[in-house]
Amino acid sequence: MEDDLKLSSVLRDALERKAYRVTVAYTGSEGLALGIDFEFEFILLDAMLPEMDGFSVARSLRQSGISTQILMLTSRDSTSDIVRGLDSGVDDYLTKPFSFEELFARLRALARRRMVPHTMQYEVGDLCMDPVTHTATRAGRALSLTRTEHLLLEFMMRSPNVVLRRDAIINAVWGYETTVENNTLDAFMKQLRFKVDNEHKQKLIRTVRGFGFKLSAGDQ
Repeated sequence: MEDDLKLSSVLRDALERKAYRVTVAYTGSEGLALGIDFEFEFILLDAMLPEMDGFSVARSLRQSGISTQILMLTSRDSTSDIVRGLDSGVDDYLTKPFSFEELFARLRALARRRMVPHTMQYEVGDLCMDPVTHTATRAGRALSLTRTEHLLLEFMMRSPNVVLRRDAIINAVWGYETTVENNTLDAFMKQLRFKVDNEHKQKLIRTVRGFGFKLSAGDQ
């Protein structure tokens, strides 16, 4: 979340060159809504934003139960401002101006803090996924998935038995600001369904007409 258009553009370009998928919000209220509605790996949060400042955004996100790691960007480096930021719920603090090397190092450090234990797996019936090694199996047999198919399946496995709206799936996999047609989602879902369900009597990926899709090992 950054209201400086030039800085936000430079930051976005730098992050995308490192293969991050980036969504930009220019006001505090817009950023808060995105942070609540969509799942992000990190939130880069400017301290001074229109409508709501970064401290208020961070505090509201934490009060809403959002645990996404937040890195606050600010030109203020006084002890009181740093303490205020940390007390509002941010995980780290980076003062402007900063180098991209330091930014990426701090993101790597945040990633290590939130690393999922290797023993944790998503399981739906006989479908298993390891979110650390990015591997998936069905009935013990490895599935060969593309990056997009993996992202689709992981998003669905995080919320088994829940009907996931098409727009929520698209935003989670391709990003909030990317234009993806419904037929593109259908094409990828068809490929994923073939790899996950084709050789099995029990079908796990279900189409919920008029709404979206769900992943379930239970009854239809």
